[in-house]
Amino acid sequence: MADAEKAIDPVCGMTVDPMKTAHRAAHSGRDFFFCCAGCRTKFVAEPMKYLTRSAPPPNPPPRAGEGKGGDWTCPMHPEVKSDKPGPCPLCGMALEPMSPTLGATAPNPELADMTRRFWIAAIFALPVLILTMSGASLPWLQFALASVAVLGAGAPLFARGWASIRNRRPNMFTLIALGTGIAYLDSVVALIAPGIFPASFRDMHGTVPIYFEAAAVITALVLLGQMLEVKARARTGEAIRALLELAPKTARRIETDGSERDVPAETIVRGDRLRVRPGEKVPVDGTVLEGESTVDQAMLTGEATPVEKRAGDRVTGATLNGSGSFVMRAERVGSETMLAQIVALVAKTQRSRAPIQSLADAVATWFVPGVVLAAFVTFIAWIAFGPPPAFAFALANAVAVLIIACPCALGLATPISVMVAMGRAARAGVLFRDAETLQRLDAIDTLVIDKTGTLTEGKPRLMAIGTTSDLSADELLRLAAAAERASEHPLAAAIVAAARERGIALPAIAEFRGKAGSGIAATIEGHAVAIGNFALLETLGIGADALPRDAKERRQRGETVVFVALDNCLAGWLAIADPIKRGAADALSALRQAGIAPIMATGDARATALAVAQQLNMGAVEAELSPAQKAALVARLRAQGKKVAMAGDGINDAPALAAADIGIAMGTGADVALEAAGITLVKGDLAGILRAVHMAHAALTNIRQNLFFAFAFNALAIPIAAGALYPLFGWLLSPMIASAAMSASSVTVVANASRLNRARI
Repeated sequence: MADAEKAIDPVCGMTVDPMKTAHRAAHSGRDFFFCCAGCRTKFVAEPMKYLTRSAPPPNPPPRAGEGKGGDWTCPMHPEVKSDKPGPCPLCGMALEPMSPTLGATAPNPELADMTRRFWIAAIFALPVLILTMSGASLPWLQFALASVAVLGAGAPLFARGWASIRNRRPNMFTLIALGTGIAYLDSVVALIAPGIFPASFRDMHGTVPIYFEAAAVITALVLLGQMLEVKARARTGEAIRALLELAPKTARRIETDGSERDVPAETIVRGDRLRVRPGEKVPVDGTVLEGESTVDQAMLTGEATPVEKRAGDRVTGATLNGSGSFVMRAERVGSETMLAQIVALVAKTQRSRAPIQSLADAVATWFVPGVVLAAFVTFIAWIAFGPPPAFAFALANAVAVLIIACPCALGLATPISVMVAMGRAARAGVLFRDAETLQRLDAIDTLVIDKTGTLTEGKPRLMAIGTTSDLSADELLRLAAAAERASEHPLAAAIVAAARERGIALPAIAEFRGKAGSGIAATIEGHAVAIGNFALLETLGIGADALPRDAKERRQRGETVVFVALDNCLAGWLAIADPIKRGAADALSALRQAGIAPIMATGDARATALAVAQQLNMGAVEAELSPAQKAALVARLRAQGKKVAMAGDGINDAPALAAADIGIAMGTGADVALEAAGITLVKGDLAGILRAVHMAHAALTNIRQNLFFAFAFNALAIPIAAGALYPLFGWLLSPMIASAAMSASSVTVVANASRLNRARI
């Protein structure tokens, strides 16, 4: 490979130098790596092959969430996708980005267009309204001004209305185009050829009424409603934009020659060594190589307490470094980072459809034809039974019916709430796979919980030290840790970690022997040291009567007691346990108050499981279960009619997670597949389950509120617009007021959904 090491980069002409070992290991399946120090082009040299180029694409990949910059979809019909903004061909609503981008400050083209059109319509509609209200008879001036407002500024409304008819998908724009168009065209005919109208269509002065002011003002109000709705819907993407803003823009890279320089974060590749200074954000996911610090992970996990990080610990991109400094190796970059996966999952989930939306879809299918029929019946009824001028009343009320009925509010009721709820949950470290999971979680009444890694931390820890000789606790730990350092057992790791935490220097061992099923033996500083269970003590001739009472009590509490013998005499004991996660008891109590019964399901021994259950006040415990038995437990509970959620680590508990109504994966999010379960908890604590339950309840309540408002609004508004109150009170609803009410209904639904951003979960 000597020739390869002298290769010249064809891009910049510099000599290609070998990359460091860390870079080689980062690329599986390749044996030799080289990198140009000038433009950082990467090369791969395989055995028995010439040096081949493996360069990155000419342009850096987009940052998480930016997509291609041209993916647009409809909030009501996520199956509709377009490479540019515009109206949805099915419902006519403005398409919006599939995922908000870091360039969110750029003007929304739909919002800019609707804003401009609204002001044009308002400027030209206001004089028409003033002329009508003042009684001035300037019909041709009204015609000219109204034409600009209706046909000019309101052109997209008619285009969307025509598209709905052409596509045979009637929607709100069908009604708007019909109502506004009828009012405008009737006025034009009355202005140009009034003689064709019969006497019954004229007022007491023999004049055929014109409705230019109604058409112009309705157009302006509809455009105002569209402007406010697009603006409100744009704000529902703030959750993703807030996540995107967490990503640091630059990183400090340590070059192959040892120098350091700040580079754009998107140029970081796997294997790069990065320095994270005090107060900086971790640029990408990786592992600490040197140094130590505390890292604030609250922005992704909701955990307020900073977490200590040392060499070998994993760190997550976008988390905030404390006062220390460390060097890390980049391992997940670009779309592979935890933050990018969260953004992608939230964006996808926000476009999913909840089962409750099928109700609105079923109603919407018949809604617009029903409204058109209601408007026609209203027109005929007023012509037949209304006071003179019957035609004027009939037309005004029919237009009011067409305008006030708003299927937009009905269609938005569910997706807009889902969109906001998913973003709010993500900020709290709760990731839903889809909207159906959100709805199903609201009905859960039973929660099956794995013990290790879910109720407990999943990492054995030294809990107590007891001595039965002249040795101090630290000296006993020093000898035990020195011997256990050569063992790969998880309990050994806990003992060694405890010694390191206390700053105890470990002596060398002269001899090490493993004793299958009982423990280990070693020679340290001329002494015979044996560490293990009671069976090991029996081989040394130490009877049960020699065991200290406090060690026996520890064993009864479910802790694992490791005995230490020095020169064949009991010297002391070490109690090791998997600590219960902080806040687990409070979270379980809150779940019970929410009507969810927790059940522990674990493969651990019954004594250990019962000890943990006693501390957590859990009455239902299933212990010594295999993965298949856990799945059978879930199936049995479901057969009893219970709605079951299963919370586990997402790996050993996979069968049970799949068998449950909802699987909840506990983990860091970077180490689990985010779509392996219905819900993924980034931090992996029971409080996350509680947050998910609260979010599901808040979201479903919000959806029901929206649907109730949309149904109630139309149930009340349509009869009033038709003139149902006229016989009793002489009240009629002006088409202009109907237009304002219609726009307000859509904005109200969006505003109500936006309240989920402030929901306390």
